[in-house]
Amino acid sequence: MTSPGRRSSTFTRLLRHGFTDPSAAERLLDGVDPAVREDPVLLEALGATADPDLALTGLVRLLEAQPDATARQGLLDTLVSAKPLRDRLLGVLGASEALADHLARHSSDWQALVTYGPRDLHRGIEEFEEGLAGAADPVSLRVAYRRCLLSIAARDVCGTIDVAETAAELADLATATLRAALALAAAAAPEDAARCRLAVIAMGKCGGHELNYVSDVDVIFVAEPAGDTDEAKAMRSAASLAAHMMRICSETTVEGSIWPVDANLRPEGRNGPLVRTLSSHLAYYQRWAKTWEFQALLKARPVAGDPELGAAYTAALQPLVWQAAERENFVPDVQKMRRRVVENIPAAEVDRQLKLGPGGLRDVEFAVQLLQLVHGRADTSLRSGTTLDALRALADGGYVGRADAAQLDEAYRFLRSMEHRIQLHRLRRTHLVPEDEADLRRLGRSLGLRNEPVTTLLRAWRRHAAVVRRLHEKIFYRPLLDAVAQLAPGESRLSPEAARERLVALGYADPAAALRHLEALASGVTRAAAIQRTLLPVLLGWFADSADPDAGLLNFRKVSDALGKTPWYLRLLRDEGAAAENLARVLSAGRLAPDLLMRAPEAVALLGDGGGGLAPRARAQLEQEALAAVRRADGAVQAVTAARGMRRRELFRTAAADIIATYGTEARPAEGDEGTLVDRVGDAVSDLTAATLAGTLRAVVREGWGDTLPARFAIIGMGRFGGHELGYGSDADVLFVHEPREGVDEREAAAAATRVVTEMRRLLQVPSADPPLVIDADLRPEGRTGPLSRTLGSYEAYYRRWSLTWESHALLRAEFVAGDEELGRRFTALADPLRYPAGGLPEEAAREIRRLKARMETERLPRGSDPKLHAKLGPGGLSDVEWTVQLLQLRHGHEVPELRTTRTRRALAAATGAGLIGAEDAAVLDEAWVLATRVRNAVMLVRGRAGDTFPSDARELAAVGRYLGYGSGHAGDMLDAYRRTTRRARTVVESLFYGAE
Repeated sequence: MTSPGRRSSTFTRLLRHGFTDPSAAERLLDGVDPAVREDPVLLEALGATADPDLALTGLVRLLEAQPDATARQGLLDTLVSAKPLRDRLLGVLGASEALADHLARHSSDWQALVTYGPRDLHRGIEEFEEGLAGAADPVSLRVAYRRCLLSIAARDVCGTIDVAETAAELADLATATLRAALALAAAAAPEDAARCRLAVIAMGKCGGHELNYVSDVDVIFVAEPAGDTDEAKAMRSAASLAAHMMRICSETTVEGSIWPVDANLRPEGRNGPLVRTLSSHLAYYQRWAKTWEFQALLKARPVAGDPELGAAYTAALQPLVWQAAERENFVPDVQKMRRRVVENIPAAEVDRQLKLGPGGLRDVEFAVQLLQLVHGRADTSLRSGTTLDALRALADGGYVGRADAAQLDEAYRFLRSMEHRIQLHRLRRTHLVPEDEADLRRLGRSLGLRNEPVTTLLRAWRRHAAVVRRLHEKIFYRPLLDAVAQLAPGESRLSPEAARERLVALGYADPAAALRHLEALASGVTRAAAIQRTLLPVLLGWFADSADPDAGLLNFRKVSDALGKTPWYLRLLRDEGAAAENLARVLSAGRLAPDLLMRAPEAVALLGDGGGGLAPRARAQLEQEALAAVRRADGAVQAVTAARGMRRRELFRTAAADIIATYGTEARPAEGDEGTLVDRVGDAVSDLTAATLAGTLRAVVREGWGDTLPARFAIIGMGRFGGHELGYGSDADVLFVHEPREGVDEREAAAAATRVVTEMRRLLQVPSADPPLVIDADLRPEGRTGPLSRTLGSYEAYYRRWSLTWESHALLRAEFVAGDEELGRRFTALADPLRYPAGGLPEEAAREIRRLKARMETERLPRGSDPKLHAKLGPGGLSDVEWTVQLLQLRHGHEVPELRTTRTRRALAAATGAGLIGAEDAAVLDEAWVLATRVRNAVMLVRGRAGDTFPSDARELAAVGRYLGYGSGHAGDMLDAYRRTTRRARTVVESLFYGAE
């Protein structure tokens, strides 16, 4: 008897053998035969299981379930004397609560684990068919299925078979089960069976010979009439048989269900007929199938029913599978589908997903399948439906590096083992890593992790997931480098043709040129080449994600050639997480940003995590830099060159920030508010233009007059410049105003001001490596025939006597931007009564504005362009929205102070707040204005020159679509959406501006 307060020796032994609740275990053992209870071999065997407490509980339940004492003693004797049974039975009981329940219900099934012959070590379809042969109904089929499953699980947990063999046996058991279920369905409806030939095609993991313990079994049905049976009648019979077979497997009975049979991978999915003829299948795949459907057919395998028909199905459809990579947008489609899977995972589950999450099983499977589809056309050795077999074949053929393949193989096996053991516990379909400590402990121990199983398991899981995340896309790109680089002896490489195929599949239009670029960048034994070989596999993926991968790679080569010998360039790309991806996005988005970068490649530093980053700089900072450059410069030419260099760098910063925010990165999603993107660009370019003008003005004055110009001088921004809405290619619309300084003759002051304007315009347009800044003063009084600069008094006299309605309209955008601030404020004060007239706008003036607008619509649209797609002058475009808002400002600006802004969107919001326009109409106008502005920005970014219409070139149009959020192949959707948005806006304009009902 144990003394009070002291632990029994049994308790201590149980604790030592891994029991977490030794007291409960001791109580359970008290009910077992003493000879067994004290047997050290039994305790050691229990301690070797994944969960000793669970194993002991299951054993006691099994003993209690025996029909009599003789049967119970027979089990105990065998358990003690036969190590194979002991390891298998206790291993299952410690890993699977569900199979322990089965054994408790069917107490003689433990005898299925006694046999240990060669035939038992690796079971196949034939052995499983024998095991299911006695099943006469769905209930007995479930019992027989569990008995077979018990055998697989026992050899799995004991390590007799590895994870790949386990998955293959589970698929073979599923095959035998489908055959048995189809036989039961046929026996229940012999007339239906006689009318048709029906074949069951396994898909997914069952078809790939890599099934889980609990998984949907994906199938497709194909049927033909038997003999001279009418086809429609035969199809009805086949559908009835197929549906009955599915129910036999899927429906819940007193013995539960086996697994759901899922036929949703069939043509048209749930909306399509359950059963089709072979010709109907073929017609669908030839005409309508999407890329993912060919990817799914990789694993198609006939498993039940008419074997000749099943073979005919695969023979007819397999050639189509290997043509899938020739489809337009093949790689983007596959990658987009993978991203969509990740995006649809509930946020709370992402970090626990073994299958679908980043670094999960699906990443390995997608990467392998993508490579198979690209290279399996020419290399039949790659045409395996089993992931690990296909991965091995890819490595043997040089399509994947051997080291990468080995790491992926190890990671995939570990993750599949985790998935198997998680599902085996309760035989439930789940891919989530448990959160409960006890579940994690059992899982870790089931994988052989006995010291600190929870910590070790989580560490190993994260390590393998990180390997998969790092390699799942890289394996697609790295062999392209090996194809042009020096390899170690014995290493396989992609053939030139295979490399070309892969580049074409990625969307490269000129694979030969791409390979030359890769060779130039990555060949050799220099440190730079070694770093490039590390960077390029990832960069190639990012380039492929753009509308023009060729341009991205070419531009990267140019930048690398320019900066390759600088010590910081490759180090920046390698070591700063954001820099490489940011550079890839910028270089492949169009011509403008790369052109700006090529003129000063050192601006790459802006793309890193440090170095000022991509946040726009304030106008005061920009102006301070421009004025400082002027002070350091030797003459106006050098000073303005410095100011233009600053403008080029900041235009690059703005364009890069816009591209990256629009496209998003792996670490940061795309900016969702398109209005914010537009405002950010407009503010940044307008501030930059103002700072450039301020620096140029100071440089010209300093060169010609020293510190003081004979006249006070101010620059007034007009149009988009005054409205803070400049785009990348916009001119600077301005007015110039001056006043003679005290004691200076008015003609001398006017001459000085004119000279300043002329020299500023010249210096800002001198041909150079920097983009020109065009100053447009055509909105001045008397237009091109009037003086370039006027005194404030001259402006006042002109506006009082001669001003036309359009000039008051234009002054709505007038804002001081550079020069003498006090003079600029006086000018805008002079403009206020004209743009915000007391009493509102006379009706005759409103009619004049409408007439002018109508004339613009007919006269200024370029000949041959589609008016509905013209972002500026087309219906519902920028001009429509802006003139509608400006008419409200002219009419109500005097009474509603909030309308006194030069910015379109702010004025529209103010008009909405004042009740001058309904919120719904305002939202329609705002959406159209933002979209049209983004179209203009996109055209400039893509083509490198300004434009108001969508490009006609297909690749440029695709790049504009990519900027606007449309994937490859969806340019038509983009144009339809633009027409739809602007059509709604035009309806509002017709009502508010033209007064149409």
